[in-house]
Amino acid sequence: MIITINNDETTTNYDVNNISDSAAKQEATVIVQKVGNLQVIIEALDFASRTHRANLEELLKGRDEAIVESETEVEEESSENSETS
Repeated sequence: MIITINNDETTTNYDVNNISDSAAKQEATVIVQKVGNLQVIIEALDFASRTHRANLEELLKGRDEAIVESETEVEEESSENSETS
C-alpha cells in the first residue's frame, strides 16, 4: 500500500508493505484505515449538513412571520435616527 504525504513543498511516497518491522507495518496499516474512515465520516457529515441547511431554507421560505431584523440592520437604523435628531 503506497501512501503519499504532502508537507509544505515536498511530497513523499511510502510503501507500507516494505516496512520490515511487522508491528510498525501493522500500526501504519491501522492508522491508514482510521484516516480513511474519518474522511468518509467527514464527507457524510458535510453532505448531511448541506442537506439539512437546504431543507431548513426551503421550509422557511414564505414564512414571513419568522423574519426578524439582524443586529447590523438595527444598529444602522439606530445610527441614522441619532444623526437626524
